[in-house]
Amino acid sequence: MHDVEHQTVKDMGMRSKRLVVKPLVTALLSATLLSAVGVAGEQVSLSADDGKTAQMVASMVSSRHINHPEIDDTISERLFTRFIEAWDSQKLYLLKADIDEFSVNRTELDDQIQRGDVSFAAEFFTRFRERMIARAELLPALIDSEFDFTVDEEMHRDPDDIDWATTAEELNERWRKRIKFDLLMLKLDGKEMDEARKRLKTRYRTNRVYLEQTESHEVLELFLSSMTHCLDPHSSYMSPQTLSDFEMIMRLSLEGIGARLKYEDGYTVVEEVIQGGAAFADGRLTKGDRIIGVSSDAVSDYVDVVEMKLTKVVEMIRGKKGTKVKLQIRKETEEVQEIELTRTEVKMTEDEVKGKVIEASEWQDGQSGRIGVLKIPSFYRDFQGANRGGEFKSTSRDVKAVLDEFKRQDVRMLIVDLRWNGGGALQEAIEVSGLFISRGSVVQVKEPGDSVQVYEDEDEDVYWRKPMIVVCNRFSASASEIFAGAIKDYRRGIVVGDRTTHGKGTVQNVVPVASRLALFGKQRGALKLTISKFYRVNGDSTQNKGVTSDIVLPSLLNHREIGEESMDNALEFDRIERARYSPYANVNDALVEQLSGRSRERIGKNDEFVRVEELSQRYLERRDEKTISLNEATLRAEEEALKQEKKEEEEAIQQANGSADKDIFPEDFYNRELVNISADYLSVLESLRAEK
Repeated sequence: MHDVEHQTVKDMGMRSKRLVVKPLVTALLSATLLSAVGVAGEQVSLSADDGKTAQMVASMVSSRHINHPEIDDTISERLFTRFIEAWDSQKLYLLKADIDEFSVNRTELDDQIQRGDVSFAAEFFTRFRERMIARAELLPALIDSEFDFTVDEEMHRDPDDIDWATTAEELNERWRKRIKFDLLMLKLDGKEMDEARKRLKTRYRTNRVYLEQTESHEVLELFLSSMTHCLDPHSSYMSPQTLSDFEMIMRLSLEGIGARLKYEDGYTVVEEVIQGGAAFADGRLTKGDRIIGVSSDAVSDYVDVVEMKLTKVVEMIRGKKGTKVKLQIRKETEEVQEIELTRTEVKMTEDEVKGKVIEASEWQDGQSGRIGVLKIPSFYRDFQGANRGGEFKSTSRDVKAVLDEFKRQDVRMLIVDLRWNGGGALQEAIEVSGLFISRGSVVQVKEPGDSVQVYEDEDEDVYWRKPMIVVCNRFSASASEIFAGAIKDYRRGIVVGDRTTHGKGTVQNVVPVASRLALFGKQRGALKLTISKFYRVNGDSTQNKGVTSDIVLPSLLNHREIGEESMDNALEFDRIERARYSPYANVNDALVEQLSGRSRERIGKNDEFVRVEELSQRYLERRDEKTISLNEATLRAEEEALKQEKKEEEEAIQQANGSADKDIFPEDFYNRELVNISADYLSVLESLRAEK
């Protein structure tokens, strides 16, 4: 199973820079939906069998990773630092004495893993949990203490700028400033001090509850993923629970009731009822309902799920289609109801390919042409269904269906929208690219040992022959970059958007962690391992540099540190020989410059684009600030200005990179410019044909 999915900001190995006390385990669980439950205060230990899993992972990493790395002292030191900072990224719980005590393992972790000893991970987690629980006991009194918000004092923004506290007094002072900042921010948000204190106590109590419910497999997963992230940002270890969720995402389906849930103030809260699911058809479960009890088989007594980890509640509610589940819910009116539902297969349609037809003349005076918008949120493929044969879910099949509809509606121009598309299946990227070109190379893949394999579109048929543009942003990665690169190199269309894409030019293979001698046995999860690098047909890697846009539009994302080059241990950009391919005559430099010039002229007169440029400049000026004021008057003035900027930034980013609205292509200033570019493209082509 090839996966070219890009790493998100929830990467387990990335250190948070936010001013939020949130152990990484909390973000990890909410991001990956691990199914786990623990008993508060229960000892977490890793078994000899966990050690065996670690041994096998280390062996597979050395033999299968593209760089064939030795798990040695260098990796050990990196792992030591990454694992510790993963838990205490803000340096608020552990003392330097704790770090020094564990430092005897700094260059020993490689040897320990290779002999199946993962006790360090459990021992360190136990120490961290002890420190966090001890700190949690002190926080209510600290939160209730009086603070002088008129004093001029500051707090560091970035924990990388400070060392570990050497004394309890130093750590207490960090916490005093931390809590003062939290209360001050709530106060500036309009909360009375009593309400602010109540909310803050709930926040830290939730952190403690999550930590106390951490299980052994989660600690092992974070430990082994910290090791793989020392090699590159995208290699990771997935526990059996995480692997199951990953496979569901690739299939775009799961079996359950069809509700999106979140954890809020100790409750599992319904965030959205998904259309087409059992809960939607039933009609009684609504947004805002709090689930307080679950009977997973609709027969057993309710299990109290208040303050239970979200992942466990999800596990109890999820189940095979046709089976029943009972929920005890508390409505926002405080009324308690019982709902029995029959689980169904729920299609995650928000990640499906979608299409929309617009008339350029209805969006912009003076423009004409029927334009089809093809939104591709990800490159998904049901691998299990494909292996069985027959019908299965895939991006390329869904793209064909949308293009068929565009042909029926006589669409003259195509916009392929890849904004926020983080990647997916390599095979789908190749097959979708092949719909727009005749037979030929699509992508080159350099395997371990430097051998190069060229993947080709073997179908001579071109499914869509009319003009097209491809829209990308800084979060368009991996499979998106393969597609955008192929369209650009073949001169089949024009790439428009942020200055470049994400820059993830590596390929991951998801392989089970298992003994080569055993066909059946314990489920040990899987490795998502970087096994090769991919290159455009022109020989350029997309690694770090991405695919540059032919026409660049102003965007706040252009200035954010969100690309591959900003990630720890990212592999380098390089080139290989050009593949054999024949570019089309559809696009040339003169055409691109003509369209670019028209776009720049419009943008210069557009107040909203001008505002984006102003916000970008302000961000660049603010980016290098090292401290934050804890004086109310000073911070209030800064926050009011920042709040307005952030509001405008969020609106600009949302408009420029895909609205959260159900409309896949809402009419806003950014999309209007895309329509203008598309209409200009049609107009220029018509002029050229008329000249002939």
